[in-house]
Amino acid sequence: MAASKLLLPPFTRETALQRVKFAQNAWNTRNPSHVSLGYTPDTIWRNRDTFLRGREEVIGFLKKKWEREHFYVLRKDLFAFTDDKIAVQFFYEWNEKPDASGQWFRTYGLEDWTFDRKTGLMRKRMMSGNDVRIGDGERWFKKGADHVEEVEIGERHL
Repeated sequence: MAASKLLLPPFTRETALQRVKFAQNAWNTRNPSHVSLGYTPDTIWRNRDTFLRGREEVIGFLKKKWEREHFYVLRKDLFAFTDDKIAVQFFYEWNEKPDASGQWFRTYGLEDWTFDRKTGLMRKRMMSGNDVRIGDGERWFKKGADHVEEVEIGERHL
């Protein structure tokens, strides 16, 4: 993946921010094969209570995820970074029904990422998250993925 190779560890604040937004944009495609290319072939994941190894498991997991999380829109924000690690806080919204007639949720969470120093690909992703029921009027990302940066998220929202 060319873009990630340009963002090799050790990270600076600028490259860490770029890496976070690169991941955000990939996930907002909701294309499991595309998303998986940001990870090493032998990547290790923990997503809540699910443990995964390798891109093929990641692809399968993401396919199932987006079959149940409709109208998924994600924002990731840099939380902290070191040489080859980045921590993010994230927020995403989704509906349980494919026609948006079901319950809306906002998922709040934290991820810690560890990167391969040679390729810039993520070799480890650990995620913790909580789903909160929200009403349609409480949604932050009604305008879609192209507008997530327009939403001001401060401590009062957390």
